[in-house]
Amino acid sequence: MTTVSPVSDAYAKGKAFTEATNPGMEDALSNRYGAVLPGLARDLVELNGRIYPRGVLDNKTRELLTISALTALGGQTKPQLKIHVAAARKLGLSQQEISEAIYQMSLYGGMPAMFNALNAAMEVFAAEEETS
Repeated sequence: MTTVSPVSDAYAKGKAFTEATNPGMEDALSNRYGAVLPGLARDLVELNGRIYPRGVLDNKTRELLTISALTALGGQTKPQLKIHVAAARKLGLSQQEISEAIYQMSLYGGMPAMFNALNAAMEVFAAEEETS
């Protein structure tokens, strides 16, 4: 009888999730950072496989939480924020739900952080309209 190790199981779950919400993420990260941090891309995929499928929160809620945290952290998170807004849209969250979560963060990260995040989200929304 063959058993799957927790590490490979987490990687497989993470790979399925990231390919569904952010296709090509592992390859992009590996191409960008692999020379200086070998294994970083795989580690991130595996971490996603440990966190996202825990079953307590659904993936839409997890993405809203991620978008909220990135918003509160401020403008330096724009690239990651755009990735998570796109992932949230692929999971079925509406533009209004995402925008409302961003707006809520104006209380915690401030209005400038909220406007920066809203602008990033609007770029994702506009790109969606261009490709549809």
